[in-house]
Amino acid sequence: MEQFSFPFQRSLNGQLPVEVQQLIVAARNAAQHAYAPYSNFKVGVAVRMKDGRIITGANHENASYPAGTCAERGVLANINPNDKQQEIKSMAVTYLATSPDTFPISPCGICRQTILEQQLAQGAPITVYMCNPDGEVVYVEDATSLLPFYFSSKNLGK
Repeated sequence: MEQFSFPFQRSLNGQLPVEVQQLIVAARNAAQHAYAPYSNFKVGVAVRMKDGRIITGANHENASYPAGTCAERGVLANINPNDKQQEIKSMAVTYLATSPDTFPISPCGICRQTILEQQLAQGAPITVYMCNPDGEVVYVEDATSLLPFYFSSKNLGK
């Protein structure tokens, strides 16, 4: 049986380029604005656009759990995949610690699919930095690594 793997890197925040460190700080600051009264799991995201702008977002929970919005999808909803001027270069995702068990957070499955859809639409890879509150970072240089068996327009015959 064929084995599958995907490339990823591990690092500490302080060992990454300053541009990436700034993106992670922006994501951490965004997490401060999360609305998470039910889980108290506050997630922040920051995306760096090709033109250098940083756009941030945070999760927004709802008592009807499926009606909530993840931080990643919230920020991506404000970016038009059809507008080539709005190309995303990288994304940092982090959270505020609520327990001593800290781990780098990764986007949920729906968010992975949404990030990948943006990447496919823009025709350029999105580097995703998944962070923990203590400065540990796991990252992939291409969103396809987050969802190796992804569904796309190719599956729809387009």
